Amino acid sequence: MIVVTGATGNIGRPLTQALAEAGQEVTTVSRHAAAVPDGVRHVVADLADPAGLKPALAGAKSLFLLLSGDVHAPGAHPADIIREARASGVRRVVLLSTLGVVTRPSGQTRIAVRALEDMLRESGLAWVILRPGGFASNALWWAESVRTHRTVAAPFGDVGVPVVDPADIAAVAAACLLDDRHTGGIYELTGPEVITPRGQAEAIAAALGSPVRFHELTRGEARAAMARSMPAELADDTLDIIGSPNPAELRVSPDVRQVLGRPARPFADWAARNVAAFR
Repeated sequence: MIVVTGATGNIGRPLTQALAEAGQEVTTVSRHAAAVPDGVRHVVADLADPAGLKPALAGAKSLFLLLSGDVHAPGAHPADIIREARASGVRRVVLLSTLGVVTRPSGQTRIAVRALEDMLRESGLAWVILRPGGFASNALWWAESVRTHRTVAAPFGDVGVPVVDPADIAAVAAACLLDDRHTGGIYELTGPEVITPRGQAEAIAAALGSPVRFHELTRGEARAAMARSMPAELADDTLDIIGSPNPAELRVSPDVRQVLGRPARPFADWAARNVAAFR
């Protein structure tokens, strides 16, 4: 049996579907009740309370571990999740980490994630670590403004990074959960091309079949908007990355192709599949 955390998100949903279609017994975990595919068990649990995961982990052999931001808050102990998994008989953990542990390792959250990576490697469990860069699905931040005003408002309109499709992350995670050959692998996951916010707006327009205007925000305007939904420190950190990506953040990784045997999906593909969110 395979346990999937973050089951309601952009990665957890397609990962659960892929595992179920592969004939695997799957248990999904999320903080709130959620619809799951036929034959999939769902358990409501909070990753901030590792002991509460025992019902989900009972009988599990593999775990996909996706940690939400609040699990890294002061007083949280995400390493206890790995200890709980090992105590429950789990033998393999696929951890969703972040590319930032190597591109910008000094941030507090990335220090915590790197410590978790190190703990997993030393746990005695079989492990795989996935390090994605920026997500294509972050464009959903623009969905309301596109629906109502056919406008994308973002800073640094002509500065790009190779954003990765969450469906590709899910496909890689499924492969790593199902194939022992990936044990001990560390995969950096990016899209196949560097794309700017202006380029993303153009791809959304193409998917809609109607024009979308791009409005460039100042850094201050963007920070004020972002700080309404995330800590100001994280907003500043994000703006540093998207405004001035370093060479490691601009690198297009071959790892999606290496694992899946096909290229990573471009942003235009993600936009076409998710166009309903922008209509």
